[in-house]
Amino acid sequence: MRILLLLVLFTSIGLAEAGAAEPDLSQFNTVRDVVYKTVDGKRLDMLLLLPKEASQQPIPVMIHTHGGGWGGGNKLNVLKQSFAGTLKICLDNGIACATIEYRLTRGKSTAFDSVVDCKDAARFLVKNADQYGFDPDRIGVWGGSAGGHLSLMTGLAPGELFPGDQDLKGFDPKFRCIASYFPATSFLRLDLLKGSNFEKPERFTSILGGPYEDQLEMAKRLSPVEYLTSSSPPVLLLHGDKDTVLPLAESELMMEVAKTKGADVELLVVKNGGHSFGGKNLEPTLAEVQQLAADFIMRHLKDGE
Repeated sequence: MRILLLLVLFTSIGLAEAGAAEPDLSQFNTVRDVVYKTVDGKRLDMLLLLPKEASQQPIPVMIHTHGGGWGGGNKLNVLKQSFAGTLKICLDNGIACATIEYRLTRGKSTAFDSVVDCKDAARFLVKNADQYGFDPDRIGVWGGSAGGHLSLMTGLAPGELFPGDQDLKGFDPKFRCIASYFPATSFLRLDLLKGSNFEKPERFTSILGGPYEDQLEMAKRLSPVEYLTSSSPPVLLLHGDKDTVLPLAESELMMEVAKTKGADVELLVVKNGGHSFGGKNLEPTLAEVQQLAADFIMRHLKDGE
């Protein structure tokens, strides 16, 4: 039965990635279309994936911030192969996942707005924890690529720098952990992006809200490494050494800064791994990566219950 469930899960993931159909969510215990705020007439929502086993205690929750280059993707990205195994392990061990939609860098919206929305989603979950059976003191955040960057910004940056919906003011959580997959960690160090998809500064125009040379203050504000301190929540970085979209150097920079700041940051390098851990002969294997990420999350959200 366990093998069958995994086959169903990964079949649905393949369909989602190919764009053939939406994945089958019937295998999950879900609460769908939870609107956490409305901004500029747009309803922003989240999908709650809950453990199937009922709990008498408040449930810890991981918030998933999807990738897609800040201008694409959606909340169902959590079902992609990079995350699906870890998601299942967490659900099986009593940890919920709230996977969210946020404003994309289209039109007038920028990555600043994306961060505000991610933070507001977290604030919403704290404010409404009792309604959904969540533990507001056991919240983590995870995501990959642009979502890896947003997970770091959500968990590390002070809430007052990214104010959002006034109805959610004052509900910023104290995050227990951050799992960030192949992220961007600094928008100031363009040298780290040489040879990558983001090598040219003009790629940042929509992300920052204007020409790069005019948006250096915003570039700094949106750089996760700027917020590392000795009191930051524990961070696990996961990055392939063959990544040409957001190179491994991004995570290595965060490790360097973490050492100088005394921050709790770990880096798992996946040998032969491209972006989203594409590639052959991965070391550790994808299944091992998924288990290691789940172990990190459980260590910080479940230990000491």
